[in-house]
Amino acid sequence: MSGREGGKKKPLKAPKKQSKEMDDDEMAFKQKQKEEQKALDALKAKASGKGPLGGGGIKKSGKK
Repeated sequence: MSGREGGKKKPLKAPKKQSKEMDDDEMAFKQKQKEEQKALDALKAKASGKGPLGGGGIKKSGKK
């Protein structure tokens, strides 16, 4: 066993991904996803403006 064999082996390089042309269906799907994400972000911003819900916490009984 030589000194160069020990340790972690380098991973093989992955082939570069080829940029493919997107057809109309894929472009429409991407656009729909972007719109849904914008709507979700708007709802999150609207919900974060309100106070805490229900006033939860530790409830104590009336007994001592």
